[in-house]
Amino acid sequence: MARAGRRPGPTNTPETILAAARGLFAERGFHGTTIRDVATQAGVNAALVHHYFGTKDRLFVAALNLPLNPAEAIERLVAAGPREEFAERFVRFFISVWRDPVTGQPLQAVLRSATSTEQGAAMVRNLVENVLLDRACSALGVPKLRVAVALSHLLGLVLGATIVRIEPLASATDDELVELIAPTIQRYLSP
Repeated sequence: MARAGRRPGPTNTPETILAAARGLFAERGFHGTTIRDVATQAGVNAALVHHYFGTKDRLFVAALNLPLNPAEAIERLVAAGPREEFAERFVRFFISVWRDPVTGQPLQAVLRSATSTEQGAAMVRNLVENVLLDRACSALGVPKLRVAVALSHLLGLVLGATIVRIEPLASATDDELVELIAPTIQRYLSP
């Protein structure tokens, strides 16, 4: 019978779980990976995965090393005001998160990884297709294609403004960008 308690020897259980999760999410995708799969791969009990990360969504976000949970942020933005003003709130939030050094640097690292490695691309693709699109479509009642086009538009914006640093895009103010982009995003996200 196995002993209860800590595993023998030095361990970094959360990192072991995250390493297992990264590999499985990249290989199988979000829907093809279960908490139990991650626990088995990491050599721990599923309850321990839940203890450290709570839900599969939170484990996925942690595996990507994101500074915030984008699915929860979308839900908060939808609930924050009238639907016809959602795009303005969303674009302003999106730009501010990418420009903030605390949240922007990790997101830029994820985006750079997505454009340079298949594992990084798979992780970001899974985040967009299986977390963001599902939550946004459900919250807004819009088809996935419309949400995908809106997200692609915004990802192109941040790629140009924060990674490639195309001028005058990179030095434009948040207000200037919101004024230019929000009406188009609102059109994409209107039923």
